[in-house]
Amino acid sequence: MTTLYWHTEGEGKCDLVLLHGWGLNAQVWQGIATRLAPHFRLHCVDLPGYGRSVGYGALPLADMADIVLAQAPEQAAWLGWSLGGLVASQAALSAPARVSALVTVASSPCFSANEEWPGIKPTVLQGFQQQLSEDFQRTMERFLALQTLGTDSARQDARLLKSVVLEQPMPSIEVLEGGLDILRQTDMREAMASLMLPMLRIYGALDGLVPRKVASLLDERWPDSDSVVMAQAAHSPFISHPDAFAETVCAFAGV
Repeated sequence: MTTLYWHTEGEGKCDLVLLHGWGLNAQVWQGIATRLAPHFRLHCVDLPGYGRSVGYGALPLADMADIVLAQAPEQAAWLGWSLGGLVASQAALSAPARVSALVTVASSPCFSANEEWPGIKPTVLQGFQQQLSEDFQRTMERFLALQTLGTDSARQDARLLKSVVLEQPMPSIEVLEGGLDILRQTDMREAMASLMLPMLRIYGALDGLVPRKVASLLDERWPDSDSVVMAQAAHSPFISHPDAFAETVCAFAGV
């Protein structure tokens, strides 16, 4: 039996679906939720196989998006961080009438680096997959540390991310490997260019996983979308700079 964890809170009239990144769960939004709740009705989801969403194995990206769409409001803005940005983007492609606006955070339509595209070297992602089965906990800690590297609050932010992982059931190695496969193989650069909806892309200038150059490259490819690069942030800007992040999202949504 499968269970999708879904928590709704907030006093605003605009529905906002929040999707976390690889290895984590909806608890990662705790700090930012208090800032967004007066302006939105927040829907905090554990992606299938993560946290409290149990009974799922590794899933293709489209299936993950469909499972969340099945429980989502008929009309909502979607905000996805990192891997969650790919799921939110896929939801917008699969059901454009259901997604009123899209916000991606420290995410990329193509996470894998190649000669003309900045990102994570495929060998690094493959290395994480190999290390998961060898030393599960150390691999998770290393990945979480990478997400905060370079910020003034890096150590504190990494501790917070680690506590989010440890507070809830851990995803299976199968689910984590499936998530890394999605990060390694997905390329939505062309498909996303045809989306006709309000779109905001938020980046961290110090992000080592989604380099800031992705912002300017997509500004050219997707001229109808907006981008914001947060100067002192890395891969988790909503944790290191929650006030500025909340102001950016509220301004975009007009709330």
